[in-house]
Amino acid sequence: MSEYLVPISIEYLEEGQYLATSSVLQGLIAQGRTIAETIEIAEDVARKIIESCIEHGDRLPKNLTVGQRPHFKLNVKIPVPVET
Repeated sequence: MSEYLVPISIEYLEEGQYLATSSVLQGLIAQGRTIAETIEIAEDVARKIIESCIEHGDRLPKNLTVGQRPHFKLNVKIPVPVET
């Protein structure tokens, strides 16, 4: 089993949801209620796109890398609802 590293961008939508897209993997669009849910959906969508490319003999994007998980630091502001 190979593990592909797929870069994604996540943005907050005014409707209160999050949207994930990828500039590398065309067709990857995922929307969820939380960042965690959005990432989970994006992983499923990416897996299906990659598996479809492999199954049909299509080339995978050049910027898609196989390898270990990268080391990074992510700074975000998270919404924390508190009843007052």
